Amino acid sequence: MLIRRAFDICVKKQHVFKSVVSSPHSTLSPLNLEGGGGAILKSLSTNVYENLAVEDWIHDNIDLQGKNILFLWRNSSAVVIGRHQNPWQECNLKLMREHGIQLARRRSGGGTVYHDMGNINMTFFTNKKKYDRMKNLNMITKSLNKLRPQMDVRPTERLDLLLNGHFKVSGTAAKLGRTNAYHHCTLLCNSDRALLSSVLKSPCQGLKSNATPSVPSPVKNLLEEDPTLDCGIIMDSIVTEYTKQYGLDHHIILIEPKDEATLPGISKMTQDLQTWEWVFGKTPKFSVSTSFKLGYKLSSAMVTLNIAVKNGTIDSCNIKLPQHWLPSEMCEHLASHLIGNKFCPSETTRLTSALLRTCPQSEELHHKWNILCENVASVM
Repeated sequence: MLIRRAFDICVKKQHVFKSVVSSPHSTLSPLNLEGGGGAILKSLSTNVYENLAVEDWIHDNIDLQGKNILFLWRNSSAVVIGRHQNPWQECNLKLMREHGIQLARRRSGGGTVYHDMGNINMTFFTNKKKYDRMKNLNMITKSLNKLRPQMDVRPTERLDLLLNGHFKVSGTAAKLGRTNAYHHCTLLCNSDRALLSSVLKSPCQGLKSNATPSVPSPVKNLLEEDPTLDCGIIMDSIVTEYTKQYGLDHHIILIEPKDEATLPGISKMTQDLQTWEWVFGKTPKFSVSTSFKLGYKLSSAMVTLNIAVKNGTIDSCNIKLPQHWLPSEMCEHLASHLIGNKFCPSETTRLTSALLRTCPQSEELHHKWNILCENVASVM
């Protein structure tokens, strides 16, 4: 296995690591550290759920007393929301589904970010007492300054990184546990800014929520400032600066997040991050109050929709339409059956398709019912 071979190399070089053979129930792990020191890890995966699971695994399983770990990772296209955020409020879920862009909820706080292969993710693991976000950001800016002295990248009081004092090139968040902590941040190198801007713009109208909102900022790629750069060059510079700061060898350990022998229990951690109950169900309760116009042939009507959502499921629902356009009992029938179901377009479509069989045998009412159901699902 790749990571075991990497550890073998470390031992031969008298590095601070050694591989520890352990049973599944042992408190030791193959990523245990011997004595003090640190490590630089890099993921072989571009799957957002796998890489987020590695973060959680290291946080939960490694004794970080007197140790520092830098974890480097990149993802295929994904939107990552903070622990206490609302995905319907933060992003364009319909557009993401159309483009096959994954949605993930991380275990740290902070705002929503877009990931693709033009973005570098860095996670700094330390003992909780040594947790220092500004120190990490200063290390990144120092590495960039050495790489390109003319490039003006500086940390802000909000613990972001700004290019030329205006454009955000890095967002930051953290998780503080009982004894361990990690700070992770993005670094925009050559991301698809058009897609970033589109998917981080929610079309949802009339949404009210106490969830933590993101703070929109103008962004720019580092490669737009200097096209001679690439992600590899930037990562190498960051690794060099990190090794100098902590007195480490310039040696990167490659991690395969699917490797249960190296990371016992990682598969379940990855699966948990992909569940609907985690990604959507952990959303703080919210409500949607909106209205829209429905049309059929030459007739039209305004519908008013009020939905309350708790734990990702519909807690209450009220649909109002003029009686002459669609009988009120049909609206009430739909609203009552939506309660208790996921606030999810695919589930709503399945539900309304089943309910269609109970509608009056009228072609006009069937068409109007379908129009209403499609519009209700489009809100989700």
